[in-house]
Amino acid sequence: MQSLLRVVPPGLVVAVLAVFILSQLFYAFLRYRRRAYLPILVMTATGFGLGQLWDYLGLPSLRMGQANIVPAILFALLLQPLARFVPRLQRQPKEPAAPAAGGQPRT
Repeated sequence: MQSLLRVVPPGLVVAVLAVFILSQLFYAFLRYRRRAYLPILVMTATGFGLGQLWDYLGLPSLRMGQANIVPAILFALLLQPLARFVPRLQRQPKEPAAPAAGGQPRT
């Protein structure tokens, strides 16, 4: 267990937790017509990825541990209107089998 904790950087743990917390907040408080949680989660994770790219380029930012927070939150918020364009699976209920000819089941 100790070796696993040495491999995972603390910034990754902070970023993953921040993505989940922020996506829940966006889902609860931002009002859009058609919303599902998974596209909001994807856009929030993309925003945090762009925030980390911002930090990698050496641009000014505010950090929490190893995670770059301010540009990541800004990018995640700006990407939320694009969540409706994220493709998702459409789960349709299956139709029951058609009855026998005449509309009455056979007995």
